Amino acid sequence: MKGFRTMKKISLLFVVALFASASFAADGKPVSYKSGNETVRARLYTPAGKGPFAAIIVIHEYWGLNDWVKEQASKLADQGYAALALDLYRGKVATTPDMAHELMRGVPEDRAKRDLRAAFKFLRSQSNVKKNLIGAIGWCMGGGYALDVALQEPTLAATVINYGHLATDPAALKKINASILGLFGGQDQGITPDDVHEFEAAMKQAGKKIEIRIYDDAGHAFENPNNKSGYRAADATDAWKRTLDFLAANLKK
Repeated sequence: MKGFRTMKKISLLFVVALFASASFAADGKPVSYKSGNETVRARLYTPAGKGPFAAIIVIHEYWGLNDWVKEQASKLADQGYAALALDLYRGKVATTPDMAHELMRGVPEDRAKRDLRAAFKFLRSQSNVKKNLIGAIGWCMGGGYALDVALQEPTLAATVINYGHLATDPAALKKINASILGLFGGQDQGITPDDVHEFEAAMKQAGKKIEIRIYDDAGHAFENPNNKSGYRAADATDAWKRTLDFLAANLKK
């Protein structure tokens, strides 16, 4: 009887440890690194095994590094990528649109670009990351910053822009070596189809690799189910499939 109780206790501890391990993996590992004179924090999600893995910088919407963005990073890790979810807001997360706008406006552009560069360098410094197979993905504000990573990091391999701001300056686009996937809503009033077509034409004129998909009936932030009025489930599913196919083609080499 005593032996049975001991085995039962050991089994219970094993189950608790297993669930704790799974919970930790799902929530990522907290990491920190230098960005200029500041120390910034992020969460690193890694696949099982030793690697080395292709890696992705995961950039949040104007809400901040919330649970939905962490979930996307975790899903990317499930696909075999080391995913670094960085925090441009230094720990703050918006709960209202007004607060989100305030936080977004409060991020100095030079600091954001410095943080993006620091995230890229952090991934390159990891022994389990393939240095030449690093990509970036972002949504909304983060989609624009995903493009910025491609503009400032010539060795970036791939970028996914989900309804983020665009650039058309030929001198700037010339610096891009990453393949680009852009996913946009046809009803988006901030980044219009005309803006997207202009960006696509400029990229092709510069001889860059680009794929564009505009979802005719979708507006801004159509991939996030927390956007109750604007979420488009079918389009979001298709966008995610395209994202995974694109990343596999460009990062799994």
